[in-house]
Amino acid sequence: ILPLCCQVGNYKRAVKRFDDGHRLCNDLMGCLQERAKIEKAYGDQLTAWSKRWRQLIEKGPQYGSVERAWLAVMTEAEKVSELHQDVKNNLLNEDVEKVKNWQKEAYHKQMIGGFKEAKEAEEGFKKAQKPWAKKLKEMETAKKAYHMACKEEKLAATREANGKTEASVTADQQKKLHEKVDKCKQDVQKAKEKYEKSLEELNKCTQPYMESMELVFDQCQQHEVKRLTFLKEALLDIKRHLNLTENQSYATIYRELERTILAANTQEDLKWFSNNHGPGMHMNWPAFEEYNPDQAAAPPKKKKPDGAPPTPSTDHVAPPGDRSSVSSYDKNQAYSTEWSDDEQPAAYSGNENGGNGNSFEDDSSTGRGLRVRALYDYEGQEQDELTFKAGDELTKTEDEDEQGWCRGRLDNGREGLYPANYVEPI
Repeated sequence: ILPLCCQVGNYKRAVKRFDDGHRLCNDLMGCLQERAKIEKAYGDQLTAWSKRWRQLIEKGPQYGSVERAWLAVMTEAEKVSELHQDVKNNLLNEDVEKVKNWQKEAYHKQMIGGFKEAKEAEEGFKKAQKPWAKKLKEMETAKKAYHMACKEEKLAATREANGKTEASVTADQQKKLHEKVDKCKQDVQKAKEKYEKSLEELNKCTQPYMESMELVFDQCQQHEVKRLTFLKEALLDIKRHLNLTENQSYATIYRELERTILAANTQEDLKWFSNNHGPGMHMNWPAFEEYNPDQAAAPPKKKKPDGAPPTPSTDHVAPPGDRSSVSSYDKNQAYSTEWSDDEQPAAYSGNENGGNGNSFEDDSSTGRGLRVRALYDYEGQEQDELTFKAGDELTKTEDEDEQGWCRGRLDNGREGLYPANYVEPI
């Protein structure tokens, strides 16, 4: 049986494979470029997410070793982002370039279009097929002639048979019909002999023809072997670049994250909070202070009932070497340095926006008021007074009363009273 590829014209699919191979290289490069964009976008999103939440955590109320463990998750995101950027770079700088270079070496474009390899294959198939195609054409012509002769013979025989049954047909006409049948039989025999001879000659050429065609086809296969082998190797390189689990740095990131989380010590954090914001904190007792003429005099304040809380102060800071364990929310917000059951909580609530939104978001924009700037330093003398430095900005939430006091809110969320003549509108 003649193979399908050896039939006239059926070699075109084998030739087209060269064009397909070149196009598939372009497709692979496009595929990798899209994946590189995805890796870059994911890395950028991780970095942005880490930056935003690192700021929120550092400003938030979490403290101590648990804060460090939480921030370690942000560090993990930053390091993983770097690895995904490396994946992007490897895909573009190594894998895409490797495919591009191989494509350039394997497929040579011609000035008139197409590829040299495809043209050589097509010419090889045509050369191998030309002698056999010529014999095939001769055989087809002989076959057609034979079939036509058979048809004519059958038609002549039918006319002769009909002439014998019809009275209108003379003897002379019947004789001519009989002669026509004899001639057709002779033509059929000649056409048959010619057809059989051409078919025999074609069969003699078939084996050499198949060998020549298979030789050219094998050359095409060898080129395809190179392409498929290269593609397999390229995909293995791509897999190596994509598989972060085989990257030692990737495993190290999560070992460090786990070590930081496991290092979180509940008792140490509670002890730190007790020493800085509980019964273990330093008590700053009132002491005699000389009159300072450079400091503007605060207006008289309404008399407070007996049992008012002691004078607040902002002198206390975290002990040396422990500042990194305290979130910036605790570092920057003014709290009383005395531990008291009467201390008023700061106006900081996760429900200020109806329970929606992030509880760590800066709430300095909540509520309406007039923005003002401090002209002088002021240290709150009582628990419901604000403490600020000259140049600090805050929000006035209530107008000045008859004794010269205003109510306002610091940017850290703490609300209280302050002397009206210590500030100016912005």
